[in-house]
Parts: sequence; C-alpha cells; structure tokens
Amino acid sequence: MNYRMIKYTLGWLLMFEAAFFLIPMITAVCYGEWMTLLAFAITGIICLGIGWLCVRKKPEDTTIYAREGFVIVSLCWIILSVFGALPFIFSGSTTSFIDALFETTAGFTTTGSSIFTEVESLPKAILMWRSFTHWIGGMGVLVFIMAFLPLGGGQNMHIMRAESPGPEVSKLVPRVKHTAVILYSIYLSLTVIMLIVLLVSGMSLFDAINTAFATAGTGGFGFRNDSFASFSALQQVIVTVGMLVFSINFNSYYLILKLKFRDAINSEVRAFVLIVATAIGIITLNIYQTYLAEGKAVTDALRDAAFSVASLISTTGFSTADFDLWPGLSKTILVLVMFIGACAGSTGGGMKVSRLIIAFKGFVREINTLIHPRQVKQITIDKRPVDREVVRSVNAYLACYILVFVGALMLISLDNKDLVTNFTAVTATINNIGPGLAAVGPTANFAHFSGFSKLVMTFTMIAGRLELFPMLILFSPNTWKKG
Repeated sequence: MNYRMIKYTLGWLLMFEAAFFLIPMITAVCYGEWMTLLAFAITGIICLGIGWLCVRKKPEDTTIYAREGFVIVSLCWIILSVFGALPFIFSGSTTSFIDALFETTAGFTTTGSSIFTEVESLPKAILMWRSFTHWIGGMGVLVFIMAFLPLGGGQNMHIMRAESPGPEVSKLVPRVKHTAVILYSIYLSLTVIMLIVLLVSGMSLFDAINTAFATAGTGGFGFRNDSFASFSALQQVIVTVGMLVFSINFNSYYLILKLKFRDAINSEVRAFVLIVATAIGIITLNIYQTYLAEGKAVTDALRDAAFSVASLISTTGFSTADFDLWPGLSKTILVLVMFIGACAGSTGGGMKVSRLIIAFKGFVREINTLIHPRQVKQITIDKRPVDREVVRSVNAYLACYILVFVGALMLISLDNKDLVTNFTAVTATINNIGPGLAAVGPTANFAHFSGFSKLVMTFTMIAGRLELFPMLILFSPNTWKKG
C-alpha cells in the first residue's frame, strides 16, 4: 500500500476544496453575508493548511494500483464531506455535525436528501454551496482534479474506474488526463447552455445558477421550500429536458462531436428513452382523471408526470407535485425507476441501465442454457461481445447491492418508522435520488431520523455514488496489508 501517495492525493483534494469555497464566498460578498463569508474563509484556511502539509513533499514512488485507487477515492469522498460540512456549523445553519455531514454528503453524492425543514431562510451562500457541491460531485471530484493535475505516473485509470459510475469505464483518448479534460469540457459546456436557457426563460441569476448546478449534477437540493412547484411551466419543461440530458452517458456526447451518431445512440440510450417514455405515458394515463377533477388540464398531468419521471430516473430529486398522493400504480412505477437510474457514465445514480441490460441478457442466456445445455452463446451489446469479467462484476454488484440495501434497511428500522418510509429512504440514499415516499416524500425531509440512522444513510449515499465496492474495500483487512 502506497500510503505516501494516498496522503499526497488527499492533500491536493483539500487544496482544491479550499478553492471550491470561492463560489459561496463570492455569493456571500454579493449578499452582504459577512458571518457566512467568515465561516467559509475559516474552513478554507483549515483545508489549505492541512493540504499543504500533505503535499509539500511529493512521494518518490507515485505508483497507484487498483487497491490504492479504491482507497484514495473512498477516503477522498469521506474527507471531502467532512470538511465540506464545517461551513454549516461555523455559519450557524445547524448545530449538529451529523446533520451537517449528512447534508454535505447528500450534496457531493448528488443525492439531495436534506435535513433542513425550511431552506429559504438559509444564507444565500449556503444555498449556493449546497448546489455547487452537486456540480462538483456530479462528474466526480477526482476526475476534476485529474483534469489539472497528474497524480499517479500514468496509472490514474484506477482512480477513474473507482469513481466513475457504470459497469466499465474506458478512456476516450489514450491519456487519462485528456479524457478527464474532455469529460469536464462537455460537462461545463452543457451546464453553461443550461444556465443561458434558464436566464432567457426569465429566471433570476441566483436561481438559474443554483438550478443549473443541481440539474447538471442531477442532485436536486431545493432552494425553495416547494422545490420546483412555484416555477413557471416553461422553466419546469426546461429542467425536465435538462435532467434527461445529463442522464445520458457523456461518451455519447463525445461521439456526437466526432459525428459518430450510430455509436452515440447505442442500446443503452435507446433503452433509457423507451423506459422514460413508457413510464411517463402510464403515469399520465393514471393521474389525468384526478387532475381533471381538480380543475387542471391534461397537459398539467403530462408535465408533472414527465418532470417526476425525469427527476427520479435521473436521480435528481426535484419535484413539482407531491407524487406521494398519486395512485398506487404511479408510485410503484416511480419507485421502479428509482432503482433503474440513469445511463452509465452520466451524472445520475441508480443501478444504471447498461448494468440491467447485461443482467437481463445473462438471465435469458441462463434460461436458454437450461433448454439447450450444449449451446454456447456470448452476451453481446450493440453486436459487441461483453467480456466475462464485466458480466461477473455486474452479478457481484447486484448481489452486493441487495446485501447493503437490506443491511441499511434493518439498521434504520431501529428508529421504529413505517416500512414505506424506511424502504424508500434507503432507496433514495443508496441510489442518490433525494426524496422517497411517506415521511421522506417530496414535501418532507430526513430531519426526523436519529443520528445513527443519518450516519447509516450517509454511508449508503457515498457507497451508492461510488458503486459500493470502493467503500466496502475500506473494511477489508487485506486492503491495509503491505505488499
């Protein structure tokens, strides 16, 4: 285990986190929030000091193998959340460190689950920090750092694989650093386009920046108490489209830029679009009678259905309607899309569409093997064979997912809340969604859970964002052995 390289990387993380505080600090200056400015300044100085101590001497051995990659990514996300929570405490936004940690973790992991019962009274700088954590965490903080800094002697792929969502990660270009630059260039460009469109729609600059950050990162922290219900119909449609755009694999956008349209619209993208369209259609048909009875138009039902499906399958978590009041069929479909999630290589969470495609094709292959034992058939996606290691990792992930899900569900059940609340709370946190149903529905929050349950769900948020294994590796004794 290359401990010096781990310390060196964590040091750079803290230096970059100190730089991240500039965004909320500028906001604090603009709105005259001097105590909040001081809170971010003090935290930034702490991060710079500790970071400088860690990076002042670069290790002679900069080798990063898979084990170091997993450990670096896991510890980075934990440390990022711990220090990112300090401004909440120093500014007086909350007095509980567990609550602050939960909130910050929900930000960086793009979960959007909140402990604040009333967000409009929070300082503007704190609201900006919450949204900005979504944007940083959406593409991956270490991917961002790798775009500027060579960390591991050309072996940074181990870090990218550990941090990037999906069953497999490939380089767009030969060098990992250039891949990181391309990904963040696309990410930044789409965010800017989103911001401009929101401004043209009549949204204020502060609201537009917060919305663009949260939509791009598919995070969903609300900066209004009603989330997105009070925004105009046009703005809701824009955000619906935005959430779906950021749910697509960013490799597809790179292929579009290379004019490889057939490769860009692959089977995962087609399956994702089909799932979204089907879910919206069924829910609209299921709720439109209720809307008509309330004096609303069918278009209102369609818009709310589309927004809710896009919000939950992209794991953003914004809401325009209390879908917890919808019929059972609609709520069931919404819970299902929570599990499905977005495409691999996007900023969204969930199991990922490509992983479920592989699992489904593996299931079909097993059925055919039982019928024709001598038949040998390889799983293919887009007419390309899927490596056996990828199939194995998908199966291992699904098994691990179930175990972690059940374990977390059992632990938070000690709070003695109802099953729907507990089940959807774990669903919302492990899939990085935000709202669930019942006591954690779109009009509720997570403040009523005990400190222990909040820590459990803090773990599930990070584990879900890193796709389980990097976090679980921290608990294996073999990880820390030398050699």
